Amino acid sequence: MKIRYALIVSRFGELLAIARDARLAGLYFVGQKDQPDIGELEREGAVRDDDWPVLAETRRQLAEYEAGRRVAFDLPIELAGTDFQRRVWAQLLDIPCGQTRSYADVARAAGSPRGVRATGAAIGRNPVSLVVPCHRVVGSDGSLTGYTGGLERKRALLHHERAI
Repeated sequence: MKIRYALIVSRFGELLAIARDARLAGLYFVGQKDQPDIGELEREGAVRDDDWPVLAETRRQLAEYEAGRRVAFDLPIELAGTDFQRRVWAQLLDIPCGQTRSYADVARAAGSPRGVRATGAAIGRNPVSLVVPCHRVVGSDGSLTGYTGGLERKRALLHHERAI
């Protein structure tokens, strides 16, 4: 399995996109917590390939999202995580653009109504930012809490989507 990556400039900040074969496996704001180190990726055999099909398609769809012509992404993704994390991430994919859900809402929908903290931790480990819209999760009182890309960026994304 060949790992490829690209750096994508967006109005919300530079993004590191990582592909495993034909699937998008990572999308991180450069500098965010838990972002893979590019040097480490390269030592493990990853190569920069801005034209790799899934990376080029990610760039195209991000541009459409920024321009307001796309409200959902249609990309093949690989979500590597525990069963619980994948259940939580699946719930994030069900949050429509322009709407938010609370961490408690996501925990209930993922089948773990008492696992709000564990749900928050799983959301924080989302490897495919924006495409799996973890920015759409807010506190029970509607407050903007926790976002590995930073609260200002979360606010900007929600404003862009007219969710706040």
